[in-house]
Amino acid sequence: MKKCLVGTRASRLAIAQTEIALSALKTATSLEFEVVKISTKGDTDRRPLFTIDEKGIFEKEVNEAVLSGQVDFAVHSLKDIPSDLSDKLIVASIPKRASPNDVLVSKGNLKLADLPRNSKVGTSSLRRAIQVTKLRPDLRVKPIRGNVETRISRTVDGEYDASVLAEAGLTRLGMEDVIAERFNVIEFLPAPGQGALAFVCRRDNKGLIKMLKTGEDPLSKIEADAERALVARLNSGCRFPVGAVAVCKRVQNPFTLYASIFSSDGSKHIRVKKRGNPQSPSVTGTELGELLIKKGAGILAEEWRGAVDKWNNDL
Repeated sequence: MKKCLVGTRASRLAIAQTEIALSALKTATSLEFEVVKISTKGDTDRRPLFTIDEKGIFEKEVNEAVLSGQVDFAVHSLKDIPSDLSDKLIVASIPKRASPNDVLVSKGNLKLADLPRNSKVGTSSLRRAIQVTKLRPDLRVKPIRGNVETRISRTVDGEYDASVLAEAGLTRLGMEDVIAERFNVIEFLPAPGQGALAFVCRRDNKGLIKMLKTGEDPLSKIEADAERALVARLNSGCRFPVGAVAVCKRVQNPFTLYASIFSSDGSKHIRVKKRGNPQSPSVTGTELGELLIKKGAGILAEEWRGAVDKWNNDL
């Protein structure tokens, strides 16, 4: 019986996500899977993410293993895959998405509104930082790195009063009991693709693509395509924070794509939404990206390029 080699990052969360993704395939195929752990720059570089002016820091080495034939395919967090993926690779399918929401973990299980003034809140992303700052300008938002377990430990131990993380990661690790508050996904917009996983393989491997398609969830695929098209049109990255989420309830019904961008000081806020045809979600994502550009996204992006170093010093 053929065994498929599956590439993934070596973190506990990445391995858990890979096993979850593979469970969607195992019901439809008799193939065996062997997980191959691969270290990436994002795992070894401990600087805040927004100070690393480079795309794909969590997936590059894994995808290189796919291209070289070291592994047959890879499992990624969708939000880690850059929109300009190699032409030789393809996002073959999207399994069922977990919650895209961000959540707060805090000492004393306090909600964001109840944190004392000057509380230290840790986050690994500018998008989360600017949204927290906008809601509570009296808090001290500081960079926090490390895997999910480390960030929770640094909060529980008191180094930080609270931290903001993705709900999906906590749930996949069985750590949802530490959640103090679940932010509304429309009011506190997540990263595009948050909560979704993706199978990536060589574009020329038609048989493998067909097999990976058996693990796809149609609703998650619609949402993923819309959000990735938006990112591609804006050419955004971790140095220009964009919040976006597509909400699709039924495959045959229109879905809604929400997006939001902020100025680097939080004073300006562009928020848009658009109804889309589930048969062409990428068109909706592209059109909403165009709307954001017309409303000034390019100007805000330019501001962020000059403000990242200042944020790094101030956070």
